[in-house]
Parts: sequence; C-alpha cells; structure tokens
Amino acid sequence: MNNLFLTIDSGSIDWARAQFALTAIYHWLFVPLTLGLAVVMGIVETCWYRTRDTFWRDTAQFWQRLFGINFAMGVATGIILEFEFGTNWSNYSWFVGDIFGAPLAIEGIVAFFMESTFVAVMYFGWKKVSPGFHLASTWLTGLGATISAWWILVANAWMQYPVGCAFNPDTMRNEMVSFLDVALSPFAIDKFCHTVISAWIIGAVFVVAVSCWYLMKKREIRLAKESIKIAAVVGLIASLGAGMTGHQSAQSVAKVQPMKLAAMEALYDGGYDQGLTVVPGIEMPYMLSFMATNDFHGFVPGIDDILNGYTKADGTEEPSVDEKIVRGKMAINALATYRKAKAEGAADAVLIQQLQTLNENMPYFGYGYMKDKHDAVPPVWVNFWAFRIMVGAGCLFILFFAVLCIMAFQIPYLSVITRRLLATIGILPETQADNHDISALPAWHYWLAILLLPLAYIASESGWLVAEFGRQPWTIQDMLPTWVGVSDIESCSVALTFFLFLFLFTLMLCVEINIMLKQIKKGPHYTADGLIEK
Repeated sequence: MNNLFLTIDSGSIDWARAQFALTAIYHWLFVPLTLGLAVVMGIVETCWYRTRDTFWRDTAQFWQRLFGINFAMGVATGIILEFEFGTNWSNYSWFVGDIFGAPLAIEGIVAFFMESTFVAVMYFGWKKVSPGFHLASTWLTGLGATISAWWILVANAWMQYPVGCAFNPDTMRNEMVSFLDVALSPFAIDKFCHTVISAWIIGAVFVVAVSCWYLMKKREIRLAKESIKIAAVVGLIASLGAGMTGHQSAQSVAKVQPMKLAAMEALYDGGYDQGLTVVPGIEMPYMLSFMATNDFHGFVPGIDDILNGYTKADGTEEPSVDEKIVRGKMAINALATYRKAKAEGAADAVLIQQLQTLNENMPYFGYGYMKDKHDAVPPVWVNFWAFRIMVGAGCLFILFFAVLCIMAFQIPYLSVITRRLLATIGILPETQADNHDISALPAWHYWLAILLLPLAYIASESGWLVAEFGRQPWTIQDMLPTWVGVSDIESCSVALTFFLFLFLFTLMLCVEINIMLKQIKKGPHYTADGLIEK
C-alpha cells in the first residue's frame, strides 16, 4: 500500500473525492423523501383500512405515486455510489472490504429485495390482495427502505468509528472479528436514529408543501387539510426526535472524534465550562460542555489541544499528533519489515518482535501517512457553518410544526392564543385572528410553507457535510487517510466521469421534479362511485 501511494496522481485524489461527494449529495436528495413519505402514506392507508372511506384510499394512492417516482431515482443513484468504491477507491476496498462489504451485501440482498418485492404489491395489488395484506405491504415497503438505510449507515458509522475488526499483516487487510460489534456499534445506532428521523422531517415538509399548494389553488381541500394534520404530527415528533438524537450523536462524536467536534465549534483552545457559539460574537454559556459531556462544566478539547496533546477529564494523556505520526510510521515500518522477513524465512523471534511493534502502534497506523500535524485538521469553517445551518433549521421546524399542529387540529385555547399572537406580530392579518380554518389563509402563508421544503433539504445536506467533512482527512478514522484509499488511475478518467455524472444526475433531478409537478397538478384519482372494491 505504501508503494502504491507513491505512484498515485494527486489530481486523482481530488477528482475521486469530488465525484463521490457529487454522487452522495444527489443520492441524498432522493433517500430522505423516500423514508419520510413511507411513514405518511402508511398512516394514510391505515386510516383507509380502519374507516373504509375511499377518500383515504385515493389519498394513499396519490402519495404512493409520488413515492414511487422518487424511489426509482434513489435506486439509480445508490447503485452508482456503491460501484464507485471499486472504481475510484479500490485501495480502500482492498484494505477493509471484508468488513465494509458485509453490511452493503446484506443491504442489497435482504433490504433491497424486501422493499422491491412489497413495493410491487403496494402499486399493483389494490384489487388483487386483501386490504390487510396490502396495508402490510405498504408498511413493509417503508420498513424495507429503513432497513436498507440501517445497513448503509452501519457501513458509514464503521468508517467513523472502526470496531469489531483486526488487522491481518499476512493479507494486508482488516478482517471482521465481531459482526455484532460492527452492526450494533453505539455510533451506528446514534447515526441511524438521527438520520432516519431527520428524513421524516423532509417527508412531512414535502406533504405540507404540496397540501399548501392545493389550499392556495382552492382545490383538493379535504386531502390537503387531512394530509397537513398527519404531516404536522409526524413532523413535530420527528423534529423533537432529531434534536434528542442529535444531542446523543454529539456525545458520541465528542468521545471518538473530538477533532470533528472542535471543528464544528471552531474551538481552538478548549477547556472546562465551554460555551456554544450561536454565531460569531454570540455564545450560550456552558452549552458546548453540556452538549459534549452532559455536564455543564465538562471538559472539551480544542483543535490546538488535540494537535499538541492534552490531559483528558479522566486524567489520562492523549498523545500529540506529532507523536501519533511517529508511532504510525513505526507501525508501517514494522509491517514492511515483518513481511520482508517472513518472505526471506527469518526466525520466529524476528517476526514476533516486528508484530509486537506493529500491534503496539496500530492505533496510530493511519497517522504514519501524514507529513504534517495540520493534515489532521478538517475544514473548520465548512463544519462550523454547516452545523449551525442544520441546528438552526431544526429549531425552526420544531416551532413550525408545533404551530401547524395547533392550527390544523384547532386545539382549544391554544389555537386562539396562537392565532392572536401571530396576528399581533404581523404573520396573520387581524381579520384572520379568530378564523380557525387553515384553508382560508392569505396565499403568502402557503408560499412560506412551500419555501420551507428547500430549507429542509439544505439542513439535511448540511448534516452530511458535518459528518463527512468533519471526518477528514480520514476515510477510516485514525486508520486510513483519504489520499491513501484511492485507486491508481489517471485523474482525467475520473474528471471525465465526474462531469458525465454531473450531467446525468442533474438531468435525472430535473426529470423527477418535472414528473412530480405534473402528478401534483393532476392530483388524486377519486373513486367515482364511492364504493369499496372487494
């Protein structure tokens, strides 16, 4: 691996990273809407199953059509994303393929086949299977998509926090020693809960946006009002859940990726009693310590502390990055010496000595490829602002869905108080202060709800920017730097496919938006006779 790294074109590294980032960003435009709409359409069809009111069946079929359009696009981009591990990141795939490939294989074999099977029943089985089986198929489609997300997030979480593995110096590969440690890693559980719950927010905002467009056009009034009620509840629960799981994720990051947390806060000199920066110049006292440690006076290391070494809150010493680089080089040299000595038939004592040196320094193996300690610092301002966009939007959505629930369900007293408060601050006209009908608001209120949809996507993508930019320079935390994991291919080849993918993905996105808009304008297909089909 060391010799291969010396021959890799530096341009290939940049283009490989750019292409993977491009594919991941486009893929994540489709995935959260799939996960979010799955919950909404499951609830809508459950209402039909319980009431046998054909309105609910027609509404479920409407949301399922939009789900299907988005689902197909997500599959296409996801397949390309997995192929890129072999084409552009073959060194990475060789080094950890025994571990990383397992969750991806399970995702493809189990979860993808599950959702593909039941999505067919969901679309074509309305007249062919019983209502109960069809309802189960709808929920299982969403469950399959969620299980699929679980295994992908397990793979990603392992890159952030590698557990359940051991390095084999004879094969030059990391090999899995505990599947349960990989699959049930605390980091994976936190990432899954936070990511999936945040995807429900996008699904809820999408349903509200479409419903508000109908209310603005004075059509599909019942569908819009009932859908807003469901989306408001889902969105409020998801927004609160995203806040709680985000707090838990921050504590996991503080434990295993302290440099990421320091970059998120642009914190260079850490310590106890650390405040959380809202924006430069405005700080919430003690809140960073609480976010990281659940203690308002907890210790949080800064970037310079991590670079130069520091004493942890438990009294143990964390080595400086310079020391980690030295020990990483010792691990690399011990590995090379071991393999050479074994090939030459050296005595067992020599091999044991080199293996002991390798094992002692293996936790710092990846640092051996660094030339300067500042290589270990991720892009600070990208992490800083992306984190604030994500958190700020999350707080806004909690407020938005809370107000929406009060207004949509016309909660006694709260509805009156909320409307009069909104009228006082100018969001509602005075004439609307006592009007409890959510379908009778001025048009700009509906536009405001529609404009929250791109904000939801920006917040979601910002979360992934924090997760992945904060991990830099590592493809696998402390084990493999990004520039060591790429394939030894010409940069022009990767650049060509980058622009090809950019064109294709943009075209796919435009096609999806066009088809979605046409289906929304067309609206639901209502049952003419109002009878339940047996």
